Amino acid sequence: MSLQSATAQDAAGTAEVVVTPAEPPRLGILAYYTCFRGIVWREVLRYLHQRERFLSALVRPLVWLFIFAAGFRQTLGVSIIPPYETYVLYEVFITPGLIGMIQLFNAMQSSLSMVYDRETGAMRTLLVSPFPRSFLLLSKLTGGVAVSLLQVYAFLLVAYFWEIEPPLYGYLTVLPALILSGLMLGSLALFISSVIKQLENFAGVMNFVIFPMFFASSALYPLWRIKESSVLLYEICRFNPFTHAVELIRFALYGQVDWVSLAAVLAFTVVFLGGAIYAYNPSKGLIARRGGPGAGA
Repeated sequence: MSLQSATAQDAAGTAEVVVTPAEPPRLGILAYYTCFRGIVWREVLRYLHQRERFLSALVRPLVWLFIFAAGFRQTLGVSIIPPYETYVLYEVFITPGLIGMIQLFNAMQSSLSMVYDRETGAMRTLLVSPFPRSFLLLSKLTGGVAVSLLQVYAFLLVAYFWEIEPPLYGYLTVLPALILSGLMLGSLALFISSVIKQLENFAGVMNFVIFPMFFASSALYPLWRIKESSVLLYEICRFNPFTHAVELIRFALYGQVDWVSLAAVLAFTVVFLGGAIYAYNPSKGLIARRGGPGAGA
């Protein structure tokens, strides 16, 4: 702290020294980059050191691909619908949905880590740093998206040997869609982590969020088939954020863009991320109301 002296001569000729606090140091671009890199790299290292997490992330969609899809191949035929130009096997159709499943479960895993860090006090150190809370949450979100990309491309590599082969350019064109869908689902998970008070409640909340989002979507069956059986369920699926994430990935795998899904994913990302930033606000959010880290800071 610097000392600023203001001299005022009194009758005895003495000087009065007034101490004022110095302005906090301004954070430069290098400081923001160092913080961002540290948070993202921490998430990636945590993932690489947890081999069981890598295996579970692959086993879950591969079971659906190798067993579920094989069993329903003859029952659930898929007609020619965009972006497919011919009839496709059921395994090919559900691949984008399984990719979305990987990202959804990874987002919930990141939510779990936020709750764990809050209980152990690790998040307090992060939230009391001089960096804006929105920047910290966005860095945390980016780290989760980076981990999901590793999981998705590992799954696509295994699926390639199972003769599920989108065009080669599809592995590149799908990357922006994966980033956007990962940001949307990760933002939702960040908001959920502000609601969960204890680790014991996580499993119930996860089941309440993941399974309705996954099954009430176009991940496993075309929406036109759902509409034939239930118009109400069709409308629910159509407004499900996960449906638009799956469709965005599906079209991107074939070098196309579903503009409606793109707009929906962007809109839901803004809403979920805004809700997460508000929830972690130390004076207004849900964390502060429960007396969590940063409350009253």
